[in-house]
Parts: sequence; C-alpha cells; structure tokens
Amino acid sequence: MASPKSTLDRRELLAGLGAAALAPIWPVSGAAQARPPLTLQATPETLALRPGGTAAPVWSLQGSDLVFKRGEPAEIAFANELPVPVVLNWRGMDGVPAHAPLTARAALASGGKTTLQLPLRHAGTFLCDSGLLGDQQVQPTRARPLIVRETEPVAVDRDEVLLIEDWRARLDGTAIAPGIDPKDTAPLQTINGRTSLELSGRTNERIRLRIISGCQRSVVAIKLDGLDVRVMAIDSQPSEPFRARNGALILAPGGRVDAFIDLTASAGTTNTILLHDGKEARPIGRLVVSSEPPVRAAPLPPAPPLPSNGLPERLDLKGAIRIDVVLGRPSGDWMTPANFAVSAPPAFRARKGRTVVLALTNRAAVTTVFHLHGHHFRLLDRLDDGWKPFWLDTLAIEPGQTQRIAFAAEHAGRWLIESVATDWAAPRLVRWYAVE
Repeated sequence: MASPKSTLDRRELLAGLGAAALAPIWPVSGAAQARPPLTLQATPETLALRPGGTAAPVWSLQGSDLVFKRGEPAEIAFANELPVPVVLNWRGMDGVPAHAPLTARAALASGGKTTLQLPLRHAGTFLCDSGLLGDQQVQPTRARPLIVRETEPVAVDRDEVLLIEDWRARLDGTAIAPGIDPKDTAPLQTINGRTSLELSGRTNERIRLRIISGCQRSVVAIKLDGLDVRVMAIDSQPSEPFRARNGALILAPGGRVDAFIDLTASAGTTNTILLHDGKEARPIGRLVVSSEPPVRAAPLPPAPPLPSNGLPERLDLKGAIRIDVVLGRPSGDWMTPANFAVSAPPAFRARKGRTVVLALTNRAAVTTVFHLHGHHFRLLDRLDDGWKPFWLDTLAIEPGQTQRIAFAAEHAGRWLIESVATDWAAPRLVRWYAVE
C-alpha cells in the first residue's frame, strides 16, 4: 500500500484559486465568551466491533463534545476512572510545553483529577488520545476528536466528523490492546464507534468532512466513491487545496484530513464510503442524497484556501541544522513510553528560531509511522530544493526509505518524537528533543 506521501505527490492542484471569495455561509461570531469547564473522563465502556456482535470492553475518553472556536479559552476538567495511569496526547497542538506528554506532564494516576487549560491558537481538526501508555494494557483505548473552528467565514454548510479506529478481536468478541501478539484475532475497523455509518445530505450542499485516524497501527485509505473530494487541511493545518486522486485519502495512525465535498447528484443517489486497510477494501458507510429540496439552485464555486494559522511561509534550509534519525529499532536511544525518562540523551537540541531538517530512515521490514510533537513540518522534495504545499505532524515511511522533513523550531521546550511499526505486536517507541 502506498504511503501518504506517494498518493499526495500525484495531486491535482485546483485551478482558479484567485477567484472571488465565497460569501459567508457560516457567520462570524463575536468575541469568544468564557464558559464553564468541559468534562473528560478516561473510563471503561463497551463497543460492538462486529455487526450484531457482542459488545467488547474497551477504555475510552468520554464527556463533553470538545468543540471550540479559535482563541476561545479551553478549560477541561479531566478525571481518570481507569485502573491504570493515563497521559493525554493532544495531537496537532503545537507549542504548548506545559501539556507536552511525558516530558512535562506526567501520567495521571488512577482516580486522579486535574484541570487542563489549553491555548487554542490554531483552528483545525485535532485528536486527543491516551494511547501513549496503551501497549499491552488490559483493554485497547479509544481516542476523541477536538475541533477548533475558524473565526473567519468558511464556505461550508455543515461539518461531519468521521473517526476511524482499528481493532484486533478474538472469536468471543473481546479485543486486545496493541503491543500484544494478535494471533487468533481478526482485524476490524469502526467509524464513529459503529460498524457502519450512514450520512445524508441535500443536493448542492457542501459538507466539510473531518476525517480522523484513531487507528493504533494501521495505515488506511478512505475512498468516497463517485465524489469530488477536495483536500483543504492535513494534520490540523490548512493546505494548498487539491483534489484527492480517485476520491481516496490516505491516513497514518493519528493523521487527520479535512476535505470538502459537494453533493451535486440528484435525490436518491448513494455514494459508498470504502475503507482499505492494505489488504482489502470494504464498505464502512454511505452518503445518501436526500429527497429534500436542494440547498441552493446551483453548486457552489470552488472554495478558497482555509484561513492560515500563521505558520511560516518559508523555511531557511540553507542554514538548517541537519540530523539523521533511524526508525524501526526498539533499542539504543529509543524506549517504550512506560520506560521514558527525560534524563535520557535527547535526539537533538536546536536553538529557538533555527530550521531543523530530519532525515528519517526506516530500517524496519514494514512501514513505520513517525510523529513529531510540538511542531508541524514540511515534507521536503528529494533534492531538498522545496517542499510539498501542506504541513504534517505524522508521516508513514515505507521499508528501506529515507524521507526528509523540515520545521522551524519556534517553540521552546522538551518534546517527544514517536516511532511505531505498522504491526499490531510492535511496541510504540519514543525519544525527545529540545528547543532552547
């Protein structure tokens, strides 16, 4: 299966991006108002992993919908109701050193409570997960979306979140955590906690799909059959808009893609949502055009890019610090999160404001997923003479490949880097780096 990079390299960039901006569909709200803390609990629940099957025990993050507007204060009352320590990982949230997992914020003990205050400087689709310490635990864990809406108008009629999660289930319906030999289990996936999902929309309606991979180990492809899918953001950051090839989106574990779709077909049309896990494709949902009257007389014109979050337009590659990072080896300086200690030597140190180029080499026999905490990065061209027109915080690297990435070390602090092979039994590994 192709990595996210190989699919996105074949993008078709939108023409006519200089067209007149669309009239607002979502109105701009006034100044953000303070509100009571939202609640979040790490707690047991059950989840049906097969249609009509017995619900399996899992651990999840339950509570309030984590939906905010950019710049709004985010106060979250978090309680750990599980029998094990939990550390939260806010995927995509750059430059919040006080909430950096393991390097700054230790795991919350069983029965513990705390209040989190998150600065929401960027709009986008984020993910809160508790999987850093999830290997070999009693139950597998579920993630939870965090949505931060733009303060500027965005030309869509509505949002829909699609959270894809992968599982390994025994014949009796129970599931195992990652890091455990998956023998005698079957690979399964859910969408929004269900075995299948049906969405409906009206003719000429524009829907923003926030597609999130809450998968533990699988790189998956989501294909929206028969639809024109326009990628607008990747890994919480706006991208240069482009058309997804054949309507397919590749997501590494923890990856996020915001895509716009326009329902231009007549009432009664059904579009299948397919999931490909690298071995086979299967339907996991469908999108049906309802019999209600069209939202408008004609489809909307192509959407302009989403508002920038202010990441730098250019990176100084000539003056960059360059570091080689070898992935796929559970030894040496890599350690499991349960054994992490900030006293271990860092992968590198960088001065604040310096550009960092990492050469990531995967020496494992299978695709390995790299995740950078604290910063977003650009995927560099082969000759280091440019970069792809999007930002990432997660990248799948095929066996034997080296990919080069670059980021501006804007945020002082100690930050994790993660590496995990796309093998259910493989351990999640971490190191750390410092920006000073």
